[in-house]
Amino acid sequence: MSATEATEHDRAGGALAADPQSAPGATPPESPPLPAKVAAEFVGTAALVAIVVGSGIQATELTKDVGLQLLANSTATVFGLGVLIALLGPVSGAHFNPAVTLAEWWTTRRGGTGVSLRELGAYVPAQIVGAITGSVLADAMFGEQLVKWSTHNRSAGHLLLGEVVATAGLILLIFGLARTERLRFAPIAVASYIGAAYWFTSSTSFANPAVTIGRAFTDTFAGIAPASVAGFIAMQLIGAAVGLGLVALIFQTGRKAAE
Repeated sequence: MSATEATEHDRAGGALAADPQSAPGATPPESPPLPAKVAAEFVGTAALVAIVVGSGIQATELTKDVGLQLLANSTATVFGLGVLIALLGPVSGAHFNPAVTLAEWWTTRRGGTGVSLRELGAYVPAQIVGAITGSVLADAMFGEQLVKWSTHNRSAGHLLLGEVVATAGLILLIFGLARTERLRFAPIAVASYIGAAYWFTSSTSFANPAVTIGRAFTDTFAGIAPASVAGFIAMQLIGAAVGLGLVALIFQTGRKAAE
């Protein structure tokens, strides 16, 4: 691998952090220990799902208008996600998403300084357990049954297509920012994209396997039926691959010029 290629691997890691040096794919001056990173991924994912599920419950209690419910749900998610990225990005990179972690590991597997296989194996379970915890916590806060499988079927083909689009766009945004050294905009950019994708995708943009699993544990506004989970996750992984392909296609000019 050339020095230029190594640099690209170091920059292209799916970072959700305000500081490029603390993002996935880059090494901070003093890298936090793995337990701290795993804790950040667990807490961040749990908080994210609690925000999504809790704001959905609150919205349905305040209004019967589905449009207003979605507006309240998406607005809370935008602000909450932006805060979590800014807060926890310097520790773990603020992935909160196995698709992002897998994509970053894939881009750095040839020797870059992004997520290692060991970190991949620690992050993903933490994200999944965190998502389930966040869902249960939200139900507890609103007096709902702590675990009740969702009955909200989301298996229609157009919804699955929406997940491909939502996840591909998320990966393109994160890795595009990394390639162009603009990761300082990640908290605002990523949160804004997710908020927009709530409205322009048919699936309301889960774009996250861990969040998808967590949302199956609540039979509320934000839930997804367990039977729909596998299809959503499969489309999210396909979307991640599409997103990486778009990054390689679109952001190649700078690399070639440097070479």
